[in-house]
Amino acid sequence: MQVLTVNLDDRSYPIYIGEQLLSQPGLIRQHIRGRQVCVVTNETVAPLYLDQLCAALDGYQVDSVTLPDGESHKTLDVWASIFDKLLSARHNRTTTLIALGGGVVGDMTGFAAACYQRGVDFIQIPTTLLSMVDSSVGGKTGVNHPLGKNMIGAFYQPLCVLADTSLLTTLPARELSAGIAEIVKYGLISDYEFFVWLENNMDQLLAGDMAALGYAVKRSCENKADVVAQDEREGGLRAILNLGHTFGHAIETAQGYGNWLHGEAVAAGMVMAADLSWRRGAISSEELARVIQLLQRAHLPVNAPADMTPEQFMELMGVDKKVLDGRLRLVLLESMGKAIVTSDIDPGMLQDTFEACKAN
Repeated sequence: MQVLTVNLDDRSYPIYIGEQLLSQPGLIRQHIRGRQVCVVTNETVAPLYLDQLCAALDGYQVDSVTLPDGESHKTLDVWASIFDKLLSARHNRTTTLIALGGGVVGDMTGFAAACYQRGVDFIQIPTTLLSMVDSSVGGKTGVNHPLGKNMIGAFYQPLCVLADTSLLTTLPARELSAGIAEIVKYGLISDYEFFVWLENNMDQLLAGDMAALGYAVKRSCENKADVVAQDEREGGLRAILNLGHTFGHAIETAQGYGNWLHGEAVAAGMVMAADLSWRRGAISSEELARVIQLLQRAHLPVNAPADMTPEQFMELMGVDKKVLDGRLRLVLLESMGKAIVTSDIDPGMLQDTFEACKAN
């Protein structure tokens, strides 16, 4: 097991990374301050791991909420069902919420914890690769709205993150690939050596090699923890973690939440960001080709949907959280392994990117 720390003064917390961590009850129990626990999970994960987690919590009052699975259910109405359980089971301010699932479960549980009785403890136990390397770390919580993704939420940090890589053995191949998209992101925005490592080890990741997955999770969490420690509430630097996300969120919203997995939309969005970066002269055509090739090897989409128009992209991107004072801001590459946030975007180049990255 390896332990990383997200350094946020009195809100600092550990990230435990390793195999069979769910079989070590002490890791979780040391972070539970009261006698009540509510586990929030979903219909896919519950049959696999809920009983094991509840057994590790013997001696506590343990209640659970099983949400429907999928991004389409990341809504205020479904989120409210967490409060129904907490209130009916009379959970007080010393309760601890535990998110057992992927990014949707983690985001909704964290947001519920931020709001219940004005803030209670919560713990992240991510069960997907994407949530292990991205959404479980950093304290972004929230739900979707029909007009925009993750537009309702709060910054609220967990007490710990338990990234048990052995849980990935039950992850479908499509979900594994979706997680790899966020891993590739770290190589592009801040860690070129890691990008090269991914080029050399993509086959091992896709094969579910535990050593490769463990290393990729650790390296990704190190990169994210470093950025979050410098800019917890996305006042500046943290926005680089959204490479490809402004384009990707537009794709998710237009196609209907859940039809494209988040990582799939981010992959296509990163290609669009890389293409625009190339047009601006920041990276070479060979480097752009390397980005596309690596994502293709991960079995990820590298083109935007054929039915999305530039006008639709611009309308949906205008609702993005990075829009400031009416000006669109994008995360682009300054070079391989270094990202910038800019509103200095040539409209003609952006139009060319929309057209070039569209599926035939």
